[in-house]
Amino acid sequence: MSVIVGGVDGGGSKTLVMLADERGAEIMTVEAGPSAVRPGEAARSGETIIAGVRDALAAAGMPHVTLKVLCVGVAGAGRESERQELWQGLMSADVAEEVVVHADATIALDDAFGEGPGILLIAGTGSVAFGRGPTGIRARCGGWGPVIGDEGSGSWIGRRALSVVTAAHDGREPETALGGALLTAAQVGEVEELIAWAATATPALLASLAPAVASAAESGDLRANALLSLAAEELSLHVRTLSRRLFGDEQAAAPVALAGGLLSRGTLLRKRLEHRLKSAVPGAQLHADDVVPVRGAIRGALRFLGSSAP
Repeated sequence: MSVIVGGVDGGGSKTLVMLADERGAEIMTVEAGPSAVRPGEAARSGETIIAGVRDALAAAGMPHVTLKVLCVGVAGAGRESERQELWQGLMSADVAEEVVVHADATIALDDAFGEGPGILLIAGTGSVAFGRGPTGIRARCGGWGPVIGDEGSGSWIGRRALSVVTAAHDGREPETALGGALLTAAQVGEVEELIAWAATATPALLASLAPAVASAAESGDLRANALLSLAAEELSLHVRTLSRRLFGDEQAAAPVALAGGLLSRGTLLRKRLEHRLKSAVPGAQLHADDVVPVRGAIRGALRFLGSSAP
C-alpha cells in the first residue's frame, strides 16, 4: 500500500481531517466536532482529533491503516505546554507513526503562501494573524483567546451584540433589530433569558450569533452595521501591525490572505475589511485563491517526509 498521510485543521466550531497519498492527492476528508485547545484541555482536543482520523480511515475503507505522518494545526496550540500535551496524546493513540503539531495559522499560511512571504488573517470563532517576512522571519498578532482577545472574531461579535441588545432593552441605547435576531439565534423568548444562555455559552456558541448580526446589518440596522465596521477595523489592525513588523510599514507591498468562516467570499464582513485595508494597509496585495488550511496540513506532513505537494 502507498504511504498515507493525514492533515487536521482544528477550530473552535469544527475540525476537518484529510487523508492523502504521498503525492498529496486527496483520498478522503471528514468533519468532526470542535477541537480548539483551551488551557488545560488539550487531552479533550486530542480525543476529538483521534476520533476524526479514525472516522476518515474507516470512510476510506482503511480502518486498520496507520498513517505515516499526521500533521495537525489547531487553534490554541501556539503555547508550548498545550502543544506538547496534545502531541503526546496523539502519539499515544497510535493513529500515526509520526505526529507534528502546529498552531492553526501555521498550516493556513502554508496553504496560502507555501514558504514565501505573506500575511494571513484568520477570523472564525476566534481571530489571529500570522506572517512571514521576505527574510523568513515569522511573527503573529492577536490570537489571545476568547476572554482577553480574539477581536473581530465571531465570538467577539456575538458577545458585543449581546451587550447592545441588553443596553437597548434598558433604554441606554436606541432600539435595534438585533434584539429579535439574537433571540431567534439563541432560541430564547425573552431578553432576560439571555443571561442564563450567555453564562454557559462556549466561544463557538457565541460565534453562532455572528450570522444574525450580519443579517441585521444587511437589512440596514445601524447598530449591527456599526458593530461589523468595528470588527473590520479590529481585523485590519492585525494586518497593519504585521505589515509594519515584517515588511517595514503599511505602504510596502505585502501579500495578504484572508481565511476563516467570517471572511468567506461574499460575506459582508469580508467586503468591509477589504475596503478598510485599502486605506489602513495600502500595500496589501490580497491573495486571490481560497485558503484551505487542512490542505496546508497535508503539505506540512509531506514536508516532514522530505516530499513536497504538487
